[in-house]
Amino acid sequence: MDIRQLHYFAEVAKYKNFTKASQALFVSQPSISKMIKSLEDELGVTLLDRSEREVELTDTGKLVNEKALIILQLLEELTSSVNELVQLKRGKVKMGILPTISALLFPKIIAGFKKSYPRIEIQMVEYSAKQVEMQMDQGNIDFGVTVLPVNTKLYGTVPLLSEELVVIVSNHHWLAGRKSVSLVELKNEPFILFTKEFALHDVVWQACSQAGFEPEAIHMTSLWDFCCEMVSSQLGISLIPRSMANRLHHLAVQTVSISHPQIAWELALIYPRDKYLSYASREFIAYIQANPPQISQDYEQRL
Repeated sequence: MDIRQLHYFAEVAKYKNFTKASQALFVSQPSISKMIKSLEDELGVTLLDRSEREVELTDTGKLVNEKALIILQLLEELTSSVNELVQLKRGKVKMGILPTISALLFPKIIAGFKKSYPRIEIQMVEYSAKQVEMQMDQGNIDFGVTVLPVNTKLYGTVPLLSEELVVIVSNHHWLAGRKSVSLVELKNEPFILFTKEFALHDVVWQACSQAGFEPEAIHMTSLWDFCCEMVSSQLGISLIPRSMANRLHHLAVQTVSISHPQIAWELALIYPRDKYLSYASREFIAYIQANPPQISQDYEQRL
């Protein structure tokens, strides 16, 4: 059944006249007659009584006209809703973010995005980097922030932040005051690592393995603050992103660069390549690509 059949039929039913319907539709009268006849043939019924000068609806015609008007109204509402979605830029996105580090990146991004797209709702849920991929695969989030590398055959990526990992030690540690240290010099140090569901755990473990040793993990945690407090209490050392280390002015810790090898810490926004992305999701991703996030130095200093 063609939607035009219903449209033409509804116009003839409205005017009870083929000529007037033809003028209203800007379609030739023979075309309208042919379309309605095909509708009658398809349904196997007579919809119009053409015996009189003024066209009348049969009982079946009245029923079809009633339903046709509902369908045409729904179609008009659908078209209007789609146009409103695109033209008025509304929608909803659900985003997986990393605890703590995302607080340095996204407040300004979201504030700027909301000015341009006030009708798009952004919902953020905190996950570890490894959980982001799992939640996205399960359809629980539209896209998320994670640590590179990822499988680029499955995910598109938008780079967000690239920085180095640094060592944090207590003010009384033998490395306190040093500007840099080689990673291999840390082989006998007690490490405070993040748990295995955190990508940072794998990054640190792999770097140490490549340097020829396995880190002695005296404690593993999922809490940034707890990790840093333990270092401050002289219970061990830890490797964290420099942007996080710059926030620790209130603790009795110092930051030491790793001279060899430098360990990259790269964050990216990722999204599924093989799944439909909503209008709102595409606009948010495009906005981030055009406005790469930057960590505010003032914000770091206040912390």
